[in-house]
Amino acid sequence: MELRHLRYFIRVAEELHFGRAAARLGISQPPLSQQIQALEEELGIALFVRTSRRVALTEAGRLFLVEARKTVEQAARAVDVARRARQGEMGELAIGFATSAPFTTVVAQALFAFRKSYPSIHLTLSELPRGAQVQAIADDRLDLGFIRGVDLPALPPTIEARMLMREPLLVAMRVDHPLARTDQAVRIRELRDEPFVFYQREYGAGFNEHIAMLCRNHGFEPAVVQEASGLATLLGLVAAGFGLTVLTRSLSRLHPENVVFRPLDDIAATSMLWLIHRVPLSTASRQFIDLVEAMPEIFPETTAA
Repeated sequence: MELRHLRYFIRVAEELHFGRAAARLGISQPPLSQQIQALEEELGIALFVRTSRRVALTEAGRLFLVEARKTVEQAARAVDVARRARQGEMGELAIGFATSAPFTTVVAQALFAFRKSYPSIHLTLSELPRGAQVQAIADDRLDLGFIRGVDLPALPPTIEARMLMREPLLVAMRVDHPLARTDQAVRIRELRDEPFVFYQREYGAGFNEHIAMLCRNHGFEPAVVQEASGLATLLGLVAAGFGLTVLTRSLSRLHPENVVFRPLDDIAATSMLWLIHRVPLSTASRQFIDLVEAMPEIFPETTAA
């Protein structure tokens, strides 16, 4: 039995007239009658009652019509799914991101635009440290990743990176801290005797090392009194007065209670956001990257590992 046999049967069942059904199908009547007869023989049942004056469905024919329509409709859906998947309109896209990435305009807008443009593509989002993202992309468990860092980490040859934007770093402190009394930028040397709370090293995306380098350039080592694995804990410790921390400007949009942000007065106090992906790109990945690159906030730079 082939799909065309079901389509022929459905047409005859709808018209209850072999001549009209043949005209709709674009074939002559004798071959249509032969195909219906062959279908009945294969099934071992009569689907139609034929007389010289009328054609009618048998009880078995009426039941078979319901299932035949379902089968033809499902086959049409299967073809549509395959074609849309080929065009990148369906499927899955797995994206990793650093903690602060969703708070940047470029990432938030790209995710919104992608979901709106390709609603049939299922997005899987995972918050992962930088090294874990690189490994997951190398292992084909992620398609794309948003990572932060002062410098791009070493990448395997199967992964490429695009630098999307550069953000200044801010100092986060309790609202009653002496350095919060004005809106002026904080100079690095003013942090000499301050306690710091930082991300744990694997979550820090190079922040800890970068801030330590900035401090050393001004003749001191940062005094790290507490480490945290998550953003909420980090800001909670700052709000509780455990110490200061350093974050990207995008995170200042959170406005946590009792915490204020001040810029760092140092040209080197910046962090870069990178989009990394494996090569070759899938169709869905290419479409997502096209949306990202269309954002006006990004720097159009590409770096191959």
